[in-house]
Amino acid sequence: MDLKLKGKSVLVTGASKGIGQAIAEAFAAEGARVALTARSKNELESLAAAIHDRGREAIAKAADVTNPAEVHALIEYVIAQFGTVHVLVNNAGGVQDGFPKFDDVSDADWLKTFDVNLFSAVRLTRSVLPYMRRQHWGRIINMSSELALQPDADMPHYAAAKAAILNLTKSLSKECASDGILVNAVSPSVIATPAVEEMAAETAQRMGISIAEVLARFLAKRRPHLELRRPGAVEEVAAVVLFLASESASFMTGTNVRIDGGAVASV
Repeated sequence: MDLKLKGKSVLVTGASKGIGQAIAEAFAAEGARVALTARSKNELESLAAAIHDRGREAIAKAADVTNPAEVHALIEYVIAQFGTVHVLVNNAGGVQDGFPKFDDVSDADWLKTFDVNLFSAVRLTRSVLPYMRRQHWGRIINMSSELALQPDADMPHYAAAKAAILNLTKSLSKECASDGILVNAVSPSVIATPAVEEMAAETAQRMGISIAEVLARFLAKRRPHLELRRPGAVEEVAAVVLFLASESASFMTGTNVRIDGGAVASV
């Protein structure tokens, strides 16, 4: 299937590893021009070099998406190199403090988590919308999480931030539709990112069991409705993001696509 992404200018945040890296590589494989950003300059430049070695186009600029000045400099750089942004993938996010319960989450933790998961998407979207409106074409894809719909007892600040992403996605889809800009969200469940694999390996070593057993126990306890009984692959997430960016998804906006192996139990 020709996704008609060749020559499109794509900006992917959180692109240095995991899901973001897979998304960037998938766009590049389709012939898109890819702008990579994350905080790790060395990892970004290595990824850009690898994409160049495959005969595709990529640029890299390190930026902290919680810093408005760095976001401004990032957009200026991308526009200077590519002239516009056709597709924005707001993938940067995460939680840095493990699996805390509500009483263990401070005000500072709440603010930091919303800053990186929600306000980063707000900043990036605000910056690229003028270019998308000018060309009357754009795709904004926001990474949410299954926890936005089915939160756990822990990480309440992260789940709330990801739920806010879904609300923002729906609101933007209504505002931007007349400008030819489609806004959608993607909500993965447990995905075999480097961070997940590293955590599983450490647990396996500590408990004296296999990594497969660690993952099986985790899914049985924490994701009993994940019917496929395995973590998702980063490439499976990337495939859905590419579809939403393509002309094949031209009648989809304001949608949240769950990539969860059945983990969300509700309709």
